[in-house]
Amino acid sequence: MNPLKQKLDINNERYRIIVSVKEDYLDGKLSLEEGNRILKEKLGTCTPDEFAYAEQSLKGVYKDEEILDRMDDLLNLFDGVLVRAENEYPENHPLWVYLEEINAVEKVALEADELLKQEKFIKNPWLGIFDSLAQWRTHLSRKQNQLYPMLEDHGFDRPTRIMWTFDDGVRDAISASYALLREDKYEEFLASVPETLEKLRDLNSKELEVLLPTSYKLLSDEEFVRMSKNDHEIGYAIIDPPGLYVVPGINDSAAQLNANNSGQNSVSNEFLNDLAGLLSKYVGPVGGTAVSKDAVLDVATGKLTLEQINLLFRHLPVDLSYVDENELVKFYSDTPHRIFPRSANVIGREVKNCHPAKSVHVVEEIVEKFRSGEQSQAEFWINKPGLFIYVIYTAVRDENGKFRGVLEMMQDCTHIRELEGSRTLLTWDKTDFVGDSSKEKSLAQEAAEEVEEEPLTADADGRFHIDAKTTLSNLIKQSPDIVDHLISLNPKFEKLKTPMVKVMAKVATIKMIAERGDFDVDDLIGKIDAFINKNKK
Repeated sequence: MNPLKQKLDINNERYRIIVSVKEDYLDGKLSLEEGNRILKEKLGTCTPDEFAYAEQSLKGVYKDEEILDRMDDLLNLFDGVLVRAENEYPENHPLWVYLEEINAVEKVALEADELLKQEKFIKNPWLGIFDSLAQWRTHLSRKQNQLYPMLEDHGFDRPTRIMWTFDDGVRDAISASYALLREDKYEEFLASVPETLEKLRDLNSKELEVLLPTSYKLLSDEEFVRMSKNDHEIGYAIIDPPGLYVVPGINDSAAQLNANNSGQNSVSNEFLNDLAGLLSKYVGPVGGTAVSKDAVLDVATGKLTLEQINLLFRHLPVDLSYVDENELVKFYSDTPHRIFPRSANVIGREVKNCHPAKSVHVVEEIVEKFRSGEQSQAEFWINKPGLFIYVIYTAVRDENGKFRGVLEMMQDCTHIRELEGSRTLLTWDKTDFVGDSSKEKSLAQEAAEEVEEEPLTADADGRFHIDAKTTLSNLIKQSPDIVDHLISLNPKFEKLKTPMVKVMAKVATIKMIAERGDFDVDDLIGKIDAFINKNKK
């Protein structure tokens, strides 16, 4: 009996049916519908390893390229027949790690989906996404250098050769899109992204449906323990490195082998430590030692712990951002209620890529004037009814006058401009301060209260009536939580958590909101109607 067949416990009769239908379909003797009907009648279901083994054993003149071109057709042939694997593996198992990576990259793909819906193109978020996607070659490399060879040792080589071709297609698609992005070919880049994401998701689906469950059944724990150790040497994509896969009795012998090599490892570590010291002397710290949050640091006029520094920045009543002399974003104060949202993806990016193309020339001019010493400050403000945002850019220079970057400060000064007279007595009348988790709701409520509108009308059953012309401020008056609900429907509405809601709430209708969020107007009305009436006062 074929060892591979025996290992996978393939039933002869079922195997003959699967191969026969596959071959007749590829030869054009069966239609997709007819082949699918026969499989359902004679098999009912087919496991991933049965599907993969039949692919390995296809007779005739089919070349790998022919199977590759028809792979999606073959999967469609088994629609409703191929059992979807649970893909449940022990923690830190190499296949568990593949699954973690696939889940992580899908989150990145979902971020890309949302960016594709946005009207304005801003380069920086895309750079963050494709930095992550570029790591996917590490995921593919582990498969090709670890998983595939072990499968091939068991005579399972055709599916891996075909899968490798899909791997290369995904790797090349990501690289091509990334190159277009870096070259500022924005239209071509955006046009390429949907196909790149489709290829990525298609490959991940094939891994989940066939490759991983078949590998779990075919390979032994000894092989997976060995794979886990070598996987760590190759690295991981997007996720943090997992722990080693441990199986009692198997890892013990591996530990003994590591002990035998400890002398060689100590020499290597000694060399690396010397190299790090040398580099630190001439180019600054390498790797560095993490600073404890309780460690006391000398600042210009005092001593603070790292935790205290972070708390101070987080509670500032203004938003700060710092761009260094190389025009890279190095820091922003992550207050709970930033005037404009920020993403951690901006850190380490060129500042010009954090702005729409039409305003990049302004950013470049500010940096140029600051660098030359011609200017040291630039002011901007947004003055709209019920909202005043003040922005100031300041050149950062060291004690020798050398340009060291740009500090941006942004503040919602609406309340400050409304102050009159003097206050010299303590009065507790302001609750929406930086760090107060209730501010999101109060901003929305403030915006709604400033607009005089007729309240929503209700029918005899008490259901409120809304239509395409209903304004956001009227919705907020009826249900302040509508802001959070809209954000849950589309993260694009995050600006409703900022002071900009004071402007938007007055003019935005459900029709405008639907257009902004790429919703069908009637569909959005239905979602809002259900929420408003479910949570009516």
